[in-house]
Amino acid sequence: MSSPLDLDHGGPGGRSGSIHRVTGETDVRVRLGLDGRGRCRVSTGVPFLDHMLHQLASHGLLDLEISAEGDTHIDDHHTNEDVGIAVGQALAQALGSRKGIHRFGHFTAPLDEALVQVVLDCSGRPHLSYGLVIPGQRIGTYDTELVREFFVAVVNNSGLTLHIRQLDGLNSHHIVEACFKAFARALRQAVEIDPRRAGEVPSSKGVLERAGALG
Repeated sequence: MSSPLDLDHGGPGGRSGSIHRVTGETDVRVRLGLDGRGRCRVSTGVPFLDHMLHQLASHGLLDLEISAEGDTHIDDHHTNEDVGIAVGQALAQALGSRKGIHRFGHFTAPLDEALVQVVLDCSGRPHLSYGLVIPGQRIGTYDTELVREFFVAVVNNSGLTLHIRQLDGLNSHHIVEACFKAFARALRQAVEIDPRRAGEVPSSKGVLERAGALG
């Protein structure tokens, strides 16, 4: 990649996360800024995943930079999962203690005949309820089973409670893209600063779990 995006501009505290994950199967770098403008520079070696990550950045107003090298000559599974892991860890890092955020987000996104609802809670407790019924086994070369695997990885490493519901849809591409757009908008709503919180943790307990946090 060329020069990195500036993720420290604007927003409260310039909330950002940076992860470098190396395994025997992949080498993944993720930089994520919560208070961004939707700038995106991604290259994972999985074209459809790149397309979906652009939707996440654009509609979530995240500044997102991702580079990944993996064993895609075998299949896309390891790269898809490890990108999801690194995105989840970067999100947890950027959220920190989660002070001052709205915490909850929900959005229902249409794309032609497809309609997908996403509801999430930055609870610190990982949970995924996944309701997509994707008719095609592949979108281009991308195995549609990997959509669920991506969100499992994000959820487990960010500490999100995430519910995905497909309300309508026939076209596989439309269904998945509507899902990513709904997730992006719900996440944007949840992580934005609530001016009435005054830096407090949005929980009656005064603390949120940090299951996805590092260190």
